[in-house]
Amino acid sequence: MIIKGIIDEDFINYKKPSMVIEFPYCSFKCDKECGRVVCQNSSLANEPNIIISEKKIIGRYISNPITEAIVLQGLEPFDSIFSALYLIKILRLNYNCHDDVVIYTGYNKEEINKTIIEELKYLGHIIIKYGRYIPDQEPHYDEVLGVNLASDNQYAERL
Repeated sequence: MIIKGIIDEDFINYKKPSMVIEFPYCSFKCDKECGRVVCQNSSLANEPNIIISEKKIIGRYISNPITEAIVLQGLEPFDSIFSALYLIKILRLNYNCHDDVVIYTGYNKEEINKTIIEELKYLGHIIIKYGRYIPDQEPHYDEVLGVNLASDNQYAERL
């Protein structure tokens, strides 16, 4: 699996202590729509790719007594969706782990393939944070994630 990074213990992106996996690709749709660089993760694109097995990632997660969820985030997990799905399938089927998996995406709900959404629903305990970052908006609290989101159009939904 190709990623940009792993944070073994994160307390910012979800209401539960989480492992964060940073994905390697993005079309930078937020920047394109704003006409300027607004992505907080744009510097991540310049970081070297890391090749690591899904089993090694999950082993790190399972062996950590602190973490209770996995967060998949920027660059853009849906631009590497088959890698993300494979990781979740191994977590669910090989390790029988049904902890929450949170996917932070800049895509709007209607932009995501419905077959992918159905597959994620089937895997269970999936939360998706939808919506591009739009600058100059007031942050708002999202009940599902238990954190503040930066733009009014962003929201999370439990599948």
